Order: sequence, then C-alpha cells, then structure tokens
Amino acid sequence: MESLTAGTFVGAGSFRCRGCGYTLTLSSEDALTDCPGCGSSDFARASLFSTERMGAGLGAARPDASLVEPVGADRDARLRHARERLEQAGEYLLYEDSGEIRTVALTREWTRIGRSLAADLRFDDPTVSRRHALIVRQPDGVRLLDDRSLNGVFVNGARVDGKTLTDGDEIIVGRYRLCFVSIAAAVDPADAGEAPAGLAEAAGSRHTSGR
Repeated sequence: MESLTAGTFVGAGSFRCRGCGYTLTLSSEDALTDCPGCGSSDFARASLFSTERMGAGLGAARPDASLVEPVGADRDARLRHARERLEQAGEYLLYEDSGEIRTVALTREWTRIGRSLAADLRFDDPTVSRRHALIVRQPDGVRLLDDRSLNGVFVNGARVDGKTLTDGDEIIVGRYRLCFVSIAAAVDPADAGEAPAGLAEAAGSRHTSGR
C-alpha cells in the first residue's frame, strides 16, 4: 500500500494513520497533517472498499467515533450554564473549543459552516470540509443542509442531507459537536388577549360610573 507522510499534497480521498488507524478524509487541495489521534506523520491511502475504521464520508449511517471530539464529563453542565446566560430570543449554536463553550448567534438567513476562510462559522480542522454545512433560517423554522461535505453532517447521531432543527438537537460537523438552541420570545400579555391590570381597572371604573 502506498506510504504517505504529513505535509504531502495528496488530492482527494481517505488516508489512514499507520500508527493508530485514524482516518482523514481530504478534498482535492489538501495536504496531509499530523495525525490528530496520535501525532504520527505516517499515512497510507485508505481503500474505498475497506471497512477498517473508515470515516462517515464513505456512507456510514453514524459518525466514526475516531473523528468526533469526545464528550467531557462536565460538558452538559457547561452547556446548560451557557444557555441560561442567553437573554435575547433567537437561535444559537453552542460548541466546545479548547475547553471553552462558545456561542454563535444565528442572525443571517444563511450561515455557512466549514473550513473555508469565507465560512461564517469556520473550523480550521482537516475533518471539516471547506464547504461543510449550511443553516437556513426560514419563517417556518431553521433548517440544516449538508453542503456536499466529505465526512457528512449528523443530527442526534444520524446522517442527514437536510433536516429542520429543534431546540436541543446535537449537530456533528467533522470532530465538532454543536448544540442548537432556540430561545422563544416572551409573550406580551396584550398580544395574548390579556388586558394589563391598569387597563382592566380603568375599564371597570368607566363601566361603574356609567350606571
């Protein structure tokens, strides 16, 4: 099998670390990096027909565990804390990076996720395609689309081409886990058909004085 080393421009395809079996899926203009799993620079081109630790870009129904960032013991607690700090209604993405929970407000109609410098949410990581995913805000909801990524887009563990998101959904893009959060606007009592107390009292006084 062809032996390759980190730093080599190798073209599109999947490449398996000879040390730990970690698989990278790259696009046409990518160079191999050191293995994120063990730091090795020794790779072999992975066969499209091999099932040995192949990534989700080869059609697996679920993300390859070797590609996805492991879940920290206190991650859920920190996500809840970050959510509680959101004061404005709207849609958000929360994700962990370098041990910190980061928050991205989805304010545009289109939000591009990928490794490209043109991406609105950029992940500089070889497991993420240059154009990986799109989030579209529409009147009837927020929709996630796979933007022809190599490793796939997953929601709650299942690979999707397109899916309407609901509050609390987990999105996997490359090795990153993102949580979709939707904060509803507070309901104005007047909009709900409930007259404020002051107006109700004034109306009652007018009704009494008219007798």
